[in-house]
Amino acid sequence: MKEFIDYLLLFGNLNQQQIDFISKKGVEKILHKDEYFAEAGKVVKHLAFTIDGVLRICYYNNQGEEITRYFLDENHIIYSFKGEPLSEYVQAATDCRLLLFTNSDWREIENTIAGWDAIFQKIVNKTLAEKLDRRSPLIEQDATTRYLMFLEKFPTLVNRISLAYIASYLGMTASSLSRIRRNIR
Repeated sequence: MKEFIDYLLLFGNLNQQQIDFISKKGVEKILHKDEYFAEAGKVVKHLAFTIDGVLRICYYNNQGEEITRYFLDENHIIYSFKGEPLSEYVQAATDCRLLLFTNSDWREIENTIAGWDAIFQKIVNKTLAEKLDRRSPLIEQDATTRYLMFLEKFPTLVNRISLAYIASYLGMTASSLSRIRRNIR
């Protein structure tokens, strides 16, 4: 819980009573590598904060190939804003330690803590900016440049997650990624 509170305090002020209130709502959960936090077609019943580990957002294309769309490492929130079924899967790429809040507990936090909307909006804005910064430049580059940019944008992930996931994220085969990695060493 300390990690989550420290994270929140980066975006706004909370008094001890508010911190205690939030602390009573969260429950830690271990998600083992390859387990799903959420599945396509289902409504997410919890908001999660990644304390430790890496989650990946993925989907299946028309040919049934699994495509990694994004990675979420420590200090990221997973939340379904509309309460609608997801179109993608959220899977543990490594063993993960998550802090979970039920949707009703999260709404209670929103309705109880003055200024909560402003704090959460800053978190959402930061997340969207990161997502654009990490993903947009990768689309237009050749495979080697995409991999080098991945190393720059996600410096801690390359030794933590499957190369197959990285290849999928970069839009290439695992064998192409292996060849690129050999050539740049």
